[in-house]
Amino acid sequence: MAELEIKLNRPSITYPLKIKKGLLGHLAEEIQAVHKGRKLVVVTDDNVAHYYGSQVEANLQAAGYDFEMIVLTPGESSKSIDHLPELYGRLVRFGISRSDLIIALGGGVIGDLAGFLAASFLRGIKLIQVPTTLLAQVDSSVGGKVAVDLKEGKNLVGAFYHPHCVLIDLNVLETLSDKAFSDGMAEVIKYGCIRDRAFFDKVKGAGNRAGLMADIESVLERCCAIKQEVVEADEKDTGQRMLLNYGHTLGHAIEAYYHYERYTHGEGVAIGMLAINQLAEDQGLSPQGSTQEIYQVVKNFGLPTALERPEDYAGILPLIKNDKKNLNGQLHIITLKAIGQAEIRQVPDHFFDPLLEGGSSND
Repeated sequence: MAELEIKLNRPSITYPLKIKKGLLGHLAEEIQAVHKGRKLVVVTDDNVAHYYGSQVEANLQAAGYDFEMIVLTPGESSKSIDHLPELYGRLVRFGISRSDLIIALGGGVIGDLAGFLAASFLRGIKLIQVPTTLLAQVDSSVGGKVAVDLKEGKNLVGAFYHPHCVLIDLNVLETLSDKAFSDGMAEVIKYGCIRDRAFFDKVKGAGNRAGLMADIESVLERCCAIKQEVVEADEKDTGQRMLLNYGHTLGHAIEAYYHYERYTHGEGVAIGMLAINQLAEDQGLSPQGSTQEIYQVVKNFGLPTALERPEDYAGILPLIKNDKKNLNGQLHIITLKAIGQAEIRQVPDHFFDPLLEGGSSND
């Protein structure tokens, strides 16, 4: 088992992150290690409930917990702010108090939504993250960012709210579809791009899902360790933590333009990484040849490498103004000095203009 301890500048916030096969079968035991109460709510979705709902229920019942399962429709639409009143109402009717617990059992959508519920209900109750997708395991469950979506954009209403622990069960990856696995690979590739050339080469060498799964524990541990390093240095996303958003400026705009229906988060990030890196390379801001190298890894793991309809950039680019990295009226993006070394760069509005002219195609 791999275990990390997340420590923030505020001494009261320290929590474990555990990576191990079979953790779901010992969920009650892990809860008891960080929470003494007996009442809790599990927030999940239909897909996760289908595979793991009965196991989790049996485990909690055997331990004597008083609990309720809130099972939502899978997908980004469940993260809309419009759903919050109903969810708050369910917590009230079940009698959740500040001494109780919310467990986020699912992918990034569930983690963000359940995390925001925990952060905002009764001004904050305990939270445990149990991510069940590769994307959530390496990214969204770590670092304390929780949020819901507005129709104007993704994650525009949120908070920094850290869990009491993160439990990563490697076994759940076996039930992921190839599409869902690829979705998470965008973030795995991102970590190598921004922080660790040797890790990038390791992922590149794995070549595909089977190759990566052969050493998946060390892959997840390295991803989480990179995020740990960045979050501990910059909890509130005002400096170094922005590096984690490589590819996300464009990726989030792509997701929002298609109403979160055409491209998954990882697919948007993959397209965003390649498009921005090519633009930066063309303008002398990133090394020549770096885009092609990233392109090959992205392609090997089944992710899209370019927008299917480049003409849609005319509608996508205006959405970038809503991006959280748009500070003091200036757009900031993440570029690569080299693969494994990223930087925050302020760019003019016309930086993305070549996309409107059919530039930066990676197909």
